[in-house]
Amino acid sequence: MDFTLPDEHRMTRDSVREFCEEEIEPIAQEIEDEHRFPEEIFEELGKLDMMGVPITEEYGGLGGDTLLYAVVAEELGRVSGSIALSYVAHTSLGAKPIEAFGTEEQKEEWLRPLASGEGIGAWALTEPGSGSDASDMDTHAEKDGDEYVLDGTKQFITNANVANSVLVKAVTEPGAGYDGISTFIVDPQNDDGFEVSTVWDKMGLNASPTCELTLKDVRIPEDRLLGEEGEGWDQTKKTLNGGRISIAAISTGLGQGAFEAAREYATEREQFGRPISKFDAIRDKLVSMDRKIERSRLLTHKSAWEYDQGMDVTRSSSLAKLDASETAREVAEDAVQVLGGYGYTEDFAPQRFYRDAKLMEIGEGTSEIQHLVLGRELGL
Repeated sequence: MDFTLPDEHRMTRDSVREFCEEEIEPIAQEIEDEHRFPEEIFEELGKLDMMGVPITEEYGGLGGDTLLYAVVAEELGRVSGSIALSYVAHTSLGAKPIEAFGTEEQKEEWLRPLASGEGIGAWALTEPGSGSDASDMDTHAEKDGDEYVLDGTKQFITNANVANSVLVKAVTEPGAGYDGISTFIVDPQNDDGFEVSTVWDKMGLNASPTCELTLKDVRIPEDRLLGEEGEGWDQTKKTLNGGRISIAAISTGLGQGAFEAAREYATEREQFGRPISKFDAIRDKLVSMDRKIERSRLLTHKSAWEYDQGMDVTRSSSLAKLDASETAREVAEDAVQVLGGYGYTEDFAPQRFYRDAKLMEIGEGTSEIQHLVLGRELGL
């Protein structure tokens, strides 16, 4: 069993890390304060061929595997949870399903610009009243000749106000339950009736837009149905498996960034004539932080590897997401504590990691839902 990253993965990681430290880290707090989606960063990520890492080269992607994608997501999370979140929402939710379930025509028209970095993708599943029961859906799509007419409201949708395409889940057969849900490709810039009604101010991750969107008599041609009618929920479950790996990778990065900030401070800050890292309480805290991060990274890489082998990753992705998201929050909290009063100020990064980490325990299925999934996998 080889735990060493392949040379290609390490080279890409190092390249992305350098970009993150030079271009993202200096503005990470600024874009949070301004609640600004940094278009220039995503343009540069496109030039680096990072916007379509797990998408085949045939459609403009890098042709990398899921493990490489997880490595990139972790590096982004290490400096900016916001940029990492918008990145994975674009990749695993907005683009990957088109590759997995789309026609050749859909891949050429909608996937290629996403994979090449010419556009941003989004995915609209959650609704105001659905919460963890994502299948409880009021948004509906009615067939009218060679078009579908979409009506409804979607909530907490990442990238919706900056997206070039949004994958919208809607009921096409009322009363059919899971089998009555379908997926549609919506063009937010050109489809009349699509409106972003709210961009939420949040506890953290404010450089990654989280939106409420409304669809009112949105008419789209039937060739924008992704897959077949009634396949939307099965597509959703498969997509969420990859999405949980994404959140696990970001969470690992958040934890790593918080740990590094705490370690640097602890080795430089002196009390009673020596660095505080020499005191048992601080040293033991840093060791515990490092241990948790390494555990989360191993679980994440294991799930990514299994995904690449075509294995069922329901258990491993849920386990990785649960562990890494809780680790990110715990490590970031400890980092704030290591810095003391300075950790509570915006002049230092741990407070940002702390606020960003909390969303990781909520998005892509809450920690409580992960326990439910894992319990079912154990036959409980």
